[in-house]
Amino acid sequence: MNTIWVTGSKGQLGTEIFLQKEKLKSCRFLFTDIEELDLTNENAVLDYAQKEKPGIIINCAGYTAVDKAEKEQEQAFLLNCFVPAYLSKAAKLSKGTLIHISSDYVFDGRANRPYREDDNPNPQSVYGKSKLAGEKEVLKNERNLVIRTSWLYSMHGNNFVKTMLLLGKEKDEISVVSDQVGSPASAVDLAHTILQICRKLFDTNENYGGIYHYSNEGSCSWYEFASAIMETAGLNCTVHPITSDKYPRPAKRPAYSIMSREKIKRTFNISINHWKDSLSEYFNKIT
Repeated sequence: MNTIWVTGSKGQLGTEIFLQKEKLKSCRFLFTDIEELDLTNENAVLDYAQKEKPGIIINCAGYTAVDKAEKEQEQAFLLNCFVPAYLSKAAKLSKGTLIHISSDYVFDGRANRPYREDDNPNPQSVYGKSKLAGEKEVLKNERNLVIRTSWLYSMHGNNFVKTMLLLGKEKDEISVVSDQVGSPASAVDLAHTILQICRKLFDTNENYGGIYHYSNEGSCSWYEFASAIMETAGLNCTVHPITSDKYPRPAKRPAYSIMSREKIKRTFNISINHWKDSLSEYFNKIT
């Protein structure tokens, strides 16, 4: 029986993979979070892989506090660079493949067309630099996959959609930046896609290693995303557009982080929902 090991199992994406694991009934799933296994302990990671022999490791763990990373550089690199390196070693040890989740923050946001996988990264924040460093470690093994995603949200953990819902119930009006453009990614949809990829990896045993981009179809600004959330949720909260300089943050965000999804769609023969449709599905589930 093929074994899939999911790290960061209590985060947004890890939780969604857990909820959808029945889609791969022929596989044995292992779910670990910090309580079960400390990924910063390299020996513990390698021992676990030696014992369980996972065919695929899906790394959903990571340091995600973008602003705090500016002051907690060591912790960000530990979780976003060193841990992926340990997991890459673990995958090699068990003759498996690591699927590692990365971020649009590896780009500088100065593009005028969707970023492709072979575009040069140029991170502008400690978080982005730590994620890029992790990618480089993972890609030392040519069979490993890096999936960059953006604006991830779900019903679990902390994310933009849940924050907007909270504010929309508390306030009559809010202001959201309108000069940062990207693409939301539903964790439900991303989990489904990753499981499809796992099936293909097991069925074909071919080498699909490399970088892939994933988000929902379409694009929007944070202001447009917030407005759609209020409208879809039926909240009477007015959203005002503001520029980023009116809302300074410790970490610099990419002004443009739309990524091309063509490679992942073509390689794995998947279709991707438009972000507005996935947002509607999100609210259908919570209402």
